Amino acid sequence: MPDTSRERNRKRPHTRLGVVAASSLAGTAVEWYDFFLYGTASTLVFNKLYFPSHDPLVGTVLAFATYAVGFLARPLGAVVLGHLGDRKGRRSTLISSLLLMGASTFLIALLPTYEAVGVLAPLLLVVCRLVQGFALGGEWGGAVLLVSEHGGSARRAFWSSWPNVGPPLGNLLAAGVLAVLGAAMPSAQFLSWGWRLAFGLSAVLVLIGLWLRLYVAETPLFHDAPKPQGLPAGVVIRKHWRSVLLAAATRFGENAGFYLFSLFVITYVTTVLKMDSSVGLTAVLVGQACAVVTIPLFALLADRVGRRPIYVVASVATVVWAFVFFALVDTRSPGLIMVAVAGGLLIFAAYSSVIGAFFAELFPTEVRYSGVSLAYNLASVLAGSLAPIIAIGLYAKFGTGYAIGAYLAVMGLISLVASLLAKETKSVDLGSVAGKTVEEVRAPVD
Repeated sequence: MPDTSRERNRKRPHTRLGVVAASSLAGTAVEWYDFFLYGTASTLVFNKLYFPSHDPLVGTVLAFATYAVGFLARPLGAVVLGHLGDRKGRRSTLISSLLLMGASTFLIALLPTYEAVGVLAPLLLVVCRLVQGFALGGEWGGAVLLVSEHGGSARRAFWSSWPNVGPPLGNLLAAGVLAVLGAAMPSAQFLSWGWRLAFGLSAVLVLIGLWLRLYVAETPLFHDAPKPQGLPAGVVIRKHWRSVLLAAATRFGENAGFYLFSLFVITYVTTVLKMDSSVGLTAVLVGQACAVVTIPLFALLADRVGRRPIYVVASVATVVWAFVFFALVDTRSPGLIMVAVAGGLLIFAAYSSVIGAFFAELFPTEVRYSGVSLAYNLASVLAGSLAPIIAIGLYAKFGTGYAIGAYLAVMGLISLVASLLAKETKSVDLGSVAGKTVEEVRAPVD
């Protein structure tokens, strides 16, 4: 029978912004679920099963060290997957990154423990973590570009903010799944096999994300852009290194804060304050839910006032909240701990509302995938990967959370300086950036 028009429409790749944004969000949320599931499990499972130690803090440090290994692989993923994204297309590269992430996370569910195979267990865990980091290195940039290159400038921050909902939504799912499993079974069963269910669930989530991405069209800007002369990453480093450094610096407060507010806080509550892990997990769940809701709302504001004002206010708030956060957490009040985490993740939401649009507006189309991926992951390595380890080291030396607060305040100051140095980019036409520097096409600053 001949296809009806409705059947033909179902087969045609989608170009509507709502569908494209939903596809980007779904895939990004799945990948960040996988990535954050490892981080959350580091504080609850891996420090016991894969890095046994008489000192719980030492086991946690070792588990976080492998967590940081995933970040080290992200720049390599940014280069390789960024190359494919600029040469072959955003859509096909995103499908590849999703499959890599899903496969590595599912394998973690099957890994034997230290008690079963000795040192081979943490080595296998590190290999899976490296693959996770490699896949994530090319995920965010492609997800943002898939949205931003489909639409105009009027609401670019709003539409490109949806992939940024992926990290808190993925973390929300990861913490939620572990919390439900931990509450539904005795501690011994959870440590024995219950935690593996959370990693096995990744296979189902990957299939959902893959199905959505298969039905999204390639961006029109990629089709029209000239192919880069030479390696895209090389072009970015030679011609756009200032934009890479500036963009990365604007993320220091956001990235360090996010991992302290959503990951380290669980370790701090359980290991330092000697409280039940459910207190930290519940606070993270509430805070991540606040971030999921408010990121698009902040983005609507950014489309009106610009990217720079949002960055400046969020950076100042990071410096202040760095100390308020530990003052609230140290009260040992579950309610105030929840306020501390929610406040920190609201600041993260403000940053996240503008990152996608701002990064995309800094680079020409032919190397945009490589440019945004390098800038994003450079900050992740320098700020995010080290934050939990530095936090543990500072507490071990000074015995107070305020030392960690001072570190976070410095990260916020770096973002503030970078934000003040940045020029407003909200009126930039992404199509006109091709072959030019941003300075040549940037509208006058208000």
